[in-house]
Amino acid sequence: MDLMKLLALVLIVEGLGPFLIPKTWQNYLKQMAQMPPEQMRWVGGILLIVGAIILFAN
Repeated sequence: MDLMKLLALVLIVEGLGPFLIPKTWQNYLKQMAQMPPEQMRWVGGILLIVGAIILFAN
């Protein structure tokens, strides 16, 4: 049950950008698509680490 709540929260957070600021979100995705894979991997890794720290700090 907690996994479903977590999934729901992720979907809500992921949906906020396209719903509230669609043009800005499109520009953001275009910039992300032009990023070199190495840079995108670093960004993803940092987000994973920050998320894990926040999760386990609570």
